[in-house]
Amino acid sequence: MLARTLADPQARAIASAGTTVTPAEGDPRVLARDLLDRASDATVVWIGSSDGDPGLTDALAAEATRRGGSVAPEVEVLVGSWDQPGSRLLDVVTVMDRLRSPGGCPWDAEQTHQSLVPYLIEEAHEAVEALESGDDDHIIEELGDVLLQVAFHARVAAEREDGFDIDDVSAALVEKLVHRHPHVFANVEAADAAAVEANWEQLKAAEKPDREHPLDGIPPGMPELARATKVASRLERAGLAEQLRSEVDARLTGGEQVVAAQLMDLVLRARADGVDPSAALRVLLRDLAATDFGPASP
Repeated sequence: MLARTLADPQARAIASAGTTVTPAEGDPRVLARDLLDRASDATVVWIGSSDGDPGLTDALAAEATRRGGSVAPEVEVLVGSWDQPGSRLLDVVTVMDRLRSPGGCPWDAEQTHQSLVPYLIEEAHEAVEALESGDDDHIIEELGDVLLQVAFHARVAAEREDGFDIDDVSAALVEKLVHRHPHVFANVEAADAAAVEANWEQLKAAEKPDREHPLDGIPPGMPELARATKVASRLERAGLAEQLRSEVDARLTGGEQVVAAQLMDLVLRARADGVDPSAALRVLLRDLAATDFGPASP
């Protein structure tokens, strides 16, 4: 079983089902000769690429004609399909429905939005750890746990007469993404990522005109270092970076806020150097956790 590339969706789907697929790239004429050579003593399955493998059909016909009808293999064309990306999300909804329905899981049935909050926070932190580890299996697992929280909250809400469901969540997300990407879905031009980000902020401001303070909307429950970074980012985008620096400098000279000002000063310096202070601190803490400090002093 061969395919031009294992990156093709159909080849990838077949390989993920446990069937070995061998990549076979090359000029259509060379590839045609290789396929016919293989077919002389074995059954060969060629998984068509999404672009239709330009030139391969003609090359196969030409090579088969050149070899003569007596040695040309029998060719059968089968039209296959694979699950569209995202189809397994329907399985998540189905499983969540089963867990919350009568006869399902007693623990799941007792949960509320409020009781699930600690798990959402915990899973988000574990997902960050997985993403920074670079371990794909770990990332898949932890992103799945975050996805579970979204599905869980949507299922809890769907049980209320005035509630919402996973389709409402998805629809709101799609509407937001389309609205905030007019350079993709409309006729707005965006030359680079900076222009995209600037346009995004303008759209957000238009969507939430009731925000009077530049820091409105930043969750107070964010970890303090991440919140400080968000505050700096928000004020910088509002053109208030110099005022922020003045406020921090004024508190560096003394008083009970000097330690807090020193921490904020580090945040500003890290941002100026293109460093995420939270990520940098997590790296250091992981390094320390893996360091052999020897026996503790008596």
